[in-house]
Amino acid sequence: MIHTERLILRPYAVSDFDAYAAMVADLVVVRHAGAPMTGEEAWMRLLRFIGHWSVFGYGLFAVLDRASGAYLGETGFMDFQREVVPRIEPLPEAAWVFTSAAHGRGYAWEAASAVHRWMADTHAPPATQCIISPANLESIRLAERLGYVLHDQPNYRGEALRLIRKG
Repeated sequence: MIHTERLILRPYAVSDFDAYAAMVADLVVVRHAGAPMTGEEAWMRLLRFIGHWSVFGYGLFAVLDRASGAYLGETGFMDFQREVVPRIEPLPEAAWVFTSAAHGRGYAWEAASAVHRWMADTHAPPATQCIISPANLESIRLAERLGYVLHDQPNYRGEALRLIRKG
């Protein structure tokens, strides 16, 4: 568990399903990452996130408001095994997604910077990477602020994306 000034970050639990499913069904949230998810798709992805921790010792954290306990989104690292062309190195992939109600409040920076410090301290990977849609300017700005730089522009599911790396 990670605590910041305003946030609590902890590995996902089954009890997060309703909040997670609502977030990934929101058109505003998923506009740069595909279509909204059904409840079934959200359930399967949530289970994947929970299981990732037991295999790799890291994963995505649910991000909660420290004062109210409200679910705000997620950030962390995964081994997504994305089938991109050209193939990418097997490095931890940073990710962040926040509810539309949490946008514009600095939560993504606060949470992602804390998770990056945690990952460096606990796992010390030689580098990390992100894959971001070129249209997702907010995420690109956050990645650059975290120290990521453009590395390649692979294709994933028919879309040209930005592969950015740190380290």
